[in-house]
Amino acid sequence: MNQTHLLCFDAMAAHIKINESPPSTSSSSQPQVEIPQFFICPISLQIMRDPVTLISGITYDRDSIDQWLSSPNNKDPKTILCPVTKQALPMDSDDLMIIMTPNHTLRRLIQSWCIANASNGVDPIPTPKPPLSKPALLSILQNLSSSCLESRVKSLNTLEMLARENEGNKRCMVGAGVAASVASIVIECYNGDSIDGLEHALNILYLIKVPFYEFNHLMAENVDFFDSIAWAVQKTSYNCNKESRAHHAVLIMKSVIEFASSAQLERLKQEFFESLKRVLRECLRDQTYDIVTLKAALQVLLESCGYGQNRVKIIKVGVVHDLIEIELSQLSGKFSDKRTSELTLGLLEKLCGCAEGRAEFMAHAAGVAVVSKRILRVSPMVNDLAVRILSWVCRFSGDGHDHDEVVQEMVRVGAVSKLCMILEAEGAASVKEKAREVIRLHSDVWSGSPCVSSYLLTRYPS
Repeated sequence: MNQTHLLCFDAMAAHIKINESPPSTSSSSQPQVEIPQFFICPISLQIMRDPVTLISGITYDRDSIDQWLSSPNNKDPKTILCPVTKQALPMDSDDLMIIMTPNHTLRRLIQSWCIANASNGVDPIPTPKPPLSKPALLSILQNLSSSCLESRVKSLNTLEMLARENEGNKRCMVGAGVAASVASIVIECYNGDSIDGLEHALNILYLIKVPFYEFNHLMAENVDFFDSIAWAVQKTSYNCNKESRAHHAVLIMKSVIEFASSAQLERLKQEFFESLKRVLRECLRDQTYDIVTLKAALQVLLESCGYGQNRVKIIKVGVVHDLIEIELSQLSGKFSDKRTSELTLGLLEKLCGCAEGRAEFMAHAAGVAVVSKRILRVSPMVNDLAVRILSWVCRFSGDGHDHDEVVQEMVRVGAVSKLCMILEAEGAASVKEKAREVIRLHSDVWSGSPCVSSYLLTRYPS
């Protein structure tokens, strides 16, 4: 063990104490026991239960370093660094795992110290189970190709339980190629139009947190993988349960859609968008706000909207109404999330780019009011998107709606006032210019309204 690298934690570890006995209501001071500084994990600042040493010479608790390695900041295996020394950590060429050496000597010292201090309230530390190995995984994966359905489902269940145990198992499963084997099960279900084993397979793909490069590889090697995930979204029913297969199918689709070809996106069926609409509604049902799945569904809709006839399909299934309802829920205080608003208005802006989308938008009594309320209340991106939506609506309000009614509604709900405020507030020049265009377009109508500052309208005449 490299003691030098542990010196930076001396001051912090010196203050870590544990009580000699459980907390008491007594006001008398309680004896404390000092924890040896080299028993402390540099990440968790807790006593290590399963110490492992990296090639950098620093020792960590296995669970803590596993969680750190699985964090979003370590998506690229080529740039993973030691948390303390910032030294690059090489990977085992066979299983693509960071090399960790169990520090048995330190673990035995910690266990002996815990036993010696048991009378001071220190809990004993059991000997940890051996970590999951690649040969053990390969043995399980062999059963996935079995013609016996019961054997395959049993293997999937075992893999799911392993994935739920700890982060180390998940990384080992990724390195052993579990993602490709399980993806083949999903594809087989798709080709056979069967859901046997589908739920376990989707759970595994979600739980092991497949890296983006692995999804890219799966898409390149399996032409049916994207279509099978889209099919899985359609086949699953959502029930507000974060462990439901619909939840996992949508989150997996969010990860793979960026690697999909234009041809794959163009052939998405209307039933697929109907399923996503159902997800949007169920995410908000009964005040159970599954924001993670909600944002994933919105991201998928936004990514696919611009291909083929997808925009029309999305409009036909009634998504515009649900987007407005999502923002109404935020305005009413039921939940609040900036990114959700950015995705919602981003999708609304794309849908309002065609006549069908604008018609659906104006058919909702709160459409213009909701978009107006979000201006200057969420983020600069939302300001830009909201102004663009209002521009679409008032510029082309003649297609299916009375022009004067739309223009007057924008005054009544405060949309025009918000546009004027955009001009005076700090913000991007492009957003100001778009707001100025809208004001100029109808300034002859709006200038006589008591709701609008005549000063601002005279500054930006038509």
